[in-house]
Amino acid sequence: MTVKVYNTLSREKEIFETNGQTVSMYVCGPTVYNYIHIGNARVFVFFDVVRRYLANLGYKVTYVQNFTDVDDKLIKASIETGKSVAQIAEEYTDAYFADMDALGVHRADIHPKATEHIGQMIDAIATLIKKGKAYEVNGDVYFRTLRQDGYGKLSHQSVEDLQSGARVEVNEIKEHPFDFALWKRAKEGEISWNTPWGKGRPGWHIECSVMAKEYLGDTLDIHAGGVDLCFPHHENEIAQSEALNDKPFVRYWMHNGFINMDNEKMSKSLGNVMRVFDMRKMYSAKAIRYFLLSAHYRNPINFTNEVMNQAEQSVERLQTSVDNLRHRQQTSLSGEVPNELTAQLEQLSVQFAEAMNDDFNAANGITVLFEAVRTANEWLSKPVLSKESIHSLLDWFTIYGEQVLGLVDTNAETVLEGQIEKLIEERQSARKQRNFQRADEIRDQLLHAGILLEDTPQGVRWKKK
Repeated sequence: MTVKVYNTLSREKEIFETNGQTVSMYVCGPTVYNYIHIGNARVFVFFDVVRRYLANLGYKVTYVQNFTDVDDKLIKASIETGKSVAQIAEEYTDAYFADMDALGVHRADIHPKATEHIGQMIDAIATLIKKGKAYEVNGDVYFRTLRQDGYGKLSHQSVEDLQSGARVEVNEIKEHPFDFALWKRAKEGEISWNTPWGKGRPGWHIECSVMAKEYLGDTLDIHAGGVDLCFPHHENEIAQSEALNDKPFVRYWMHNGFINMDNEKMSKSLGNVMRVFDMRKMYSAKAIRYFLLSAHYRNPINFTNEVMNQAEQSVERLQTSVDNLRHRQQTSLSGEVPNELTAQLEQLSVQFAEAMNDDFNAANGITVLFEAVRTANEWLSKPVLSKESIHSLLDWFTIYGEQVLGLVDTNAETVLEGQIEKLIEERQSARKQRNFQRADEIRDQLLHAGILLEDTPQGVRWKKK
């Protein structure tokens, strides 16, 4: 079956083709100055599924996701807290991994950091200056957007349209309002590196171009991120990368939609930004992942408590079906797999592939997952069901529900009542030792088993959902 992907560059669904069975994939990672919010998480969860599905199809995927560990936000946080930029970046990089590990996001093959590639950035900027595509003014270096044919092609606007419709930074030293910074002169006391243009630090856009080239080459198969990155970040990446390499930068551009909070846009000004760190205290990790995959990735998705409660019920229903199969497997006898069941599973596999091959429609893939639950429940209602039949059903859930979507655990252990107090004690000990990652893992384990924890002045209380 052919995979089709919506390419932001062409604004059309295109047949997905690569050189052989390899895929190079770059997803813009977080700026590690604070905890990530649920909008960030949508990027990482969805493209985790894209990567998983391509691997399921037999592609060898090289997945790169960067960390921006130096920029204005980190410098501001450094000034406010008295911590170094490096300390803040390390703290929130660890926090990112704690959040994403909990949500089942597989770590990238490579997680490059901007500060580890300063030399390559300086070399790239020097090359752009030599080519006449960039210029230096008082220690700042800017890219000449008018010297690069096709600027605006990703956001599908001409330079004239962009200039009339966008808010452009006023800067008298730039040759053109849309010229963007490749290198920024350091202010007093700021983190900086020595360059031919004086001390300074990289601009945001050059980081991704250089790191993508370093690990994936001049032309990538997939470059992805939130729709807010389309302009100016990705637009500027295309311009500087194609000016640098004289080759097309990316074959397929993919962008996911926004998350709204109670039908309002999530923004700091409205005070409705929801951090994943906080969400994990209220909802199970599987429910958060389910919510993020429950609408087509290019569409906006609306967060409400009601929606999250429904997500909890949905993942519980999925996991209960798998747990029932595993429980029945313990007492079932060997026997043949009925042809009817084999045909049903094959049809479900076809339906799942049709969903995912149509622009990675994970939401429709989830619908097929529930069809599989209905099928499993029908067979479980029969008085006799062979061990091999149950194995076939569990295999299906393992491939599509666990390995691709990451929504069920086919080897999950049920927490017995006698273990709950022991786990709570371990969690309390981990918190005292400031091992918050382990404490969160225990809380998520109990939540997944239907055990809610409540921290009170009198100690930790638990109850069943």
